[in-house]
Amino acid sequence: MKRLHVAFIIVGIVILLATTGWGLLYLYASQDSVPDGTTAGDVQIGGLGTKQALDKLDEAWDDFEQMQVRISLNDTAENSRQWTLRELGFTVRRDETRDKILELNEGSLAEKMSYRYRFPRQIPVQLSEDSKMLEKTIRSQWGWLEYNEPVNARRSFTAWDQIVYEPHQDGHRLELNKLFSQLSKWASQAIEGQADHRQFVLQVAAVHPPVTLDRLKQQGVERKISSFSTDFARSSEGRAYNVTSTAKILNDWELAPGEIFDYSKVISAAQEHYGFREAPVIVNGRVVPGIGGGICQVSSTLYNAALLAGLDIVERRNHSKAVPYLPMGRDATFAEGYLNFRFRNSTEHHMVIRTEVSNRTLTVKLFGTMPKATRYIIETKLVKTIQPPVREIVSSSAGRGGRVVLKQGTVGYIVEVYRTRMEHDKKTERELISTDTYPALPTIVGVSRKTDVKPDEDPFTSPDGLLPDQGANPIVEDGLLLPEKQ
Repeated sequence: MKRLHVAFIIVGIVILLATTGWGLLYLYASQDSVPDGTTAGDVQIGGLGTKQALDKLDEAWDDFEQMQVRISLNDTAENSRQWTLRELGFTVRRDETRDKILELNEGSLAEKMSYRYRFPRQIPVQLSEDSKMLEKTIRSQWGWLEYNEPVNARRSFTAWDQIVYEPHQDGHRLELNKLFSQLSKWASQAIEGQADHRQFVLQVAAVHPPVTLDRLKQQGVERKISSFSTDFARSSEGRAYNVTSTAKILNDWELAPGEIFDYSKVISAAQEHYGFREAPVIVNGRVVPGIGGGICQVSSTLYNAALLAGLDIVERRNHSKAVPYLPMGRDATFAEGYLNFRFRNSTEHHMVIRTEVSNRTLTVKLFGTMPKATRYIIETKLVKTIQPPVREIVSSSAGRGGRVVLKQGTVGYIVEVYRTRMEHDKKTERELISTDTYPALPTIVGVSRKTDVKPDEDPFTSPDGLLPDQGANPIVEDGLLLPEKQ
């Protein structure tokens, strides 16, 4: 009996302990409060009811977002402004922390017990950062500083061949990325209660244009180093137009050290911007109507300026007929797709080509660097005179058994061109630049024939309308095209 009594007491104690333990666990899991010792950021919320904790956090977060920071421009106190963190795009990501706290009251009893047991005592608070809002806010105050775009330095030339430099103008850019990075780091510390100062500096960076004054001057365009002029007073209106248009394109053409000038690029640009008009061109040594006549006067004038500057000639051919505006051997022809004019800027500095057209005189000037004691002399030497051959063709003009000169031929020439370098007016070097041949054109003689004479042939064209020996695709010098047949 006594043993049974003891057993009942033990069972009662066990039931009491179990009931008490279960009750305590139930109370632990069901309590509507944040575990003791918990902080979110730098806000103590441990022991508070979940609603009290959330209200306290909202109040603290509102205060944080309304916290003002001072930003000064280029570290000048007189040019500064205060904004709240919210105005600068920094806000608290509240939902994550709120959801973590509310989850204390969610799930089964076992889940609540486990979650509360594992609940972190230090809840990190995350920030939402909007760089676009920061840019908008800052630019509303100082955005006007960015309105000025960088402007390149300029080089111009006076009518007296003086070089004038205009300095570049810097643009300005607000260094917003740096400011945003500083504020982001500070705000992350501030939400944890680890930041003190609230002053920041917005730097304004100078933005240099691609061409600064120093860079432009370093190109070494110091003075006029050569100049040459040719006259086109007797040219037709079409030819004068072609010369002038091509010279406009060539004006201010720049060459870097070692760069090769390509005249075909000038012709392509002139054709695109201005087009060419009808004017005489040269085909097989004869002057005929064509399109673009006169373009070789520009290349020939430039050729002489290049020779006088001591530059290396890469590609150049003389015309098949001597031109009236230059001595023989001093011309440079152009035939699209066949003949080009090219030279190299063989100096160690940049070079600028300048052109002027006044009173039907074309002047080409080269500006760059060349010792003032250095100059060049160009000489032409006649090597040989070529007498014109005679070509006979059947012509009714000769009469039966007769002969008549239909076209007097022209004499041809072979010439050599030399360039002499002068240093302090003393000859230091003489070089052969070119040996050029200007073919003689035949004298055309009409003769009769014993049989019936056919209708006169044109002594200067073949039956297909081309000049003799041209073939189907004649090379047009000093122009681009022959006029279309009507």
